[in-house]
Amino acid sequence: MRFQSIAELDAEVVGCRACPRLVAWREEIAVVKRAAFADETYWARPVPGFGPPDASLAIVGLAPSAHGANRTGRMFTGDPSGDVLFKALHQVGVASQPTSTHMGDGLGLRGTRIVSPVRCAPPANKPTPEERETCRSWLAAELALLRPTLKAVVVLGAFGWQALLPVLAEAGWPVPAPRPKFGHGVEVSLGDLRLFGCYHVSQRNVQTGRLTLDMVCDVLAAATSVAGLN
Repeated sequence: MRFQSIAELDAEVVGCRACPRLVAWREEIAVVKRAAFADETYWARPVPGFGPPDASLAIVGLAPSAHGANRTGRMFTGDPSGDVLFKALHQVGVASQPTSTHMGDGLGLRGTRIVSPVRCAPPANKPTPEERETCRSWLAAELALLRPTLKAVVVLGAFGWQALLPVLAEAGWPVPAPRPKFGHGVEVSLGDLRLFGCYHVSQRNVQTGRLTLDMVCDVLAAATSVAGLN
């Protein structure tokens, strides 16, 4: 896929219906809803990236959550994972506020764009490998558009790491063989791009103590420094 701008890509991605299982699930959730959001109209479409088109830092997640981004239409917005991520982004100085509740809430990102390997909410938060591959072209196109300014990438979780490395290799970044393994705090230099690993900001990781806000901030502080954002 070739696009002239991030705006053009975003406009196209929201109409994608390539994965029947994901289309059925995202639309079913929008009808069934969660009781707390019964009066809301769910987005129920693929979720585009969020952040400026000339970002020097990218945050790579996994996929939208059923009642978070699938409801609000914005990455990591309206769910516990976003509560942690945006608080950390605010602490390191690239988010205008520490909360992200809905589109139009005033949140803005400085030099940072959040993207996802899978753009639709999957059942049980688990996309299949086939769904990841089908969605891969959107990630590749977005990274191609970001390439002129991109200096650092923070990957949240092993799924995103596994999805991202082949895309970077195909785009021409020098990914070593064997490919580097994911781990929290791992840093890998790929020519002019620095890759950072961070445990996913999932509610489970935070509640079990596997990941703390300080741990997220430490990784983001290192990445924003490389990206020239602090």
